[in-house]
Amino acid sequence: MLVAELLESRELVGVVRGCIKSMRTPSESLLKIGCILGLRVSPTHRRKGVGLKLVTSVEEWMLRNGAEYACLATEKNNDASRNLFTNKCKYVSLSSLVIFLHPISFPSKHISKDIKIEKVNMDQAISLYRRTLMAKELYPLDMDAILKENLSLGTWVSYYKDEGWLNLQVESHEDLITNEITSSWIIFSIWNTCEAYKLQLKKSQPLRFLHTTLNHARDKIFPCLRMSVSDSFCRPFGFLFLYGLHGEGENLGELMESIWRFTSRLGESLRDCRVVITELGFGDPLVNHVPQTASMSCIDDIWFTKRLSSNSDEKDDELLMKRQIGNVFVDPRDF
Repeated sequence: MLVAELLESRELVGVVRGCIKSMRTPSESLLKIGCILGLRVSPTHRRKGVGLKLVTSVEEWMLRNGAEYACLATEKNNDASRNLFTNKCKYVSLSSLVIFLHPISFPSKHISKDIKIEKVNMDQAISLYRRTLMAKELYPLDMDAILKENLSLGTWVSYYKDEGWLNLQVESHEDLITNEITSSWIIFSIWNTCEAYKLQLKKSQPLRFLHTTLNHARDKIFPCLRMSVSDSFCRPFGFLFLYGLHGEGENLGELMESIWRFTSRLGESLRDCRVVITELGFGDPLVNHVPQTASMSCIDDIWFTKRLSSNSDEKDDELLMKRQIGNVFVDPRDF
């Protein structure tokens, strides 16, 4: 994490976080991609070059640590950020995504009796994702580490009872084989931020600005809930994030509805959980099956990318720099 402060007063006026991940593409290429997260500049110090300085500084850190590309995300309607990234920092658009939000407080209907949602164990989840992630155009290599994080509540599969699902067997205690797969099913995992977002700060505290800059999700969520971001300091706020969504088959609509209802009910049992969120790329087959109810809100998101290394492969440039990719894995650790 890098911070910007005024030399005279030591006032904190900006912050940015960065991390480096190993990612895989459909062509089996392995890439080291730096992710820029949570870029925030104090409202009183915007348009003064603070944001540009923070971005270039974190890019230099990424390059020193072996990153070949950098990527970042911003809301589609955030013209100031888009101009900074594309005009001044020379990023290009990588992917368009949609963030879906549904409040926990909204009454959820019962899950259809024709549908079953079954939790799978860790070995089964890792095995399934090893196969299903290959449908993504960009995904992390450490999916097993994500699934084993304390904030990950588990992995489930939603399917129709009359079709069954699949019969998993353990072979040599390492490899999992599938004997029978139904025509329609969806795998999903749930990430719990209710503990991570419980910190409450009062306006008089000197680190209030730093805390708000680190809470990337709050800036997006609260306007959709008709609440100001400052309201979040009055009481704890948490949300459940659906990640690793992958569906196969033709009848996915009811299964997606069951997943939202299941997750909403789970959120009702968690203290301070107030919303369910997921983010899907415009080319993800499931994006058209998200329930379009009056209580569902949407935010358009854009991912940008930039080549940092002069030694990048031409095939990788073709994927990341010269065209839009539509089906990507959204890492819950970044949200």
